[in-house]
Amino acid sequence: MSMLRLPVAARFAQAHGLFDTKDFHAAATLLAELATEVPDDLAVRLLLARAYYHSAQLGRAETETRAVLDADPANAYAHLLLGRTLQRLSRHGEAAAPLRLAAAMGLRA
Repeated sequence: MSMLRLPVAARFAQAHGLFDTKDFHAAATLLAELATEVPDDLAVRLLLARAYYHSAQLGRAETETRAVLDADPANAYAHLLLGRTLQRLSRHGEAAAPLRLAAAMGLRA
């Protein structure tokens, strides 16, 4: 008997709950699966990037955040997250531009 799969919205809510309880690795696992199903859903991709960041999967966080920014260059939080990710990767020179953009858009590091 096949197991019924929850709708995307329900699984996103579940992943958000995991993120909110600081279970970032579990949230990232669920969100990565969702991102393959709905790759154009920027809310899924951004929360996935955040989960990767908080679980120290910084290369993946950078990749996901850049994908969000490719689709939505005006996303101030994504610029901030990219800058912070690059800082944690000790790429401070590269971090400056997205952090400046985030600040210009009203977010501060």
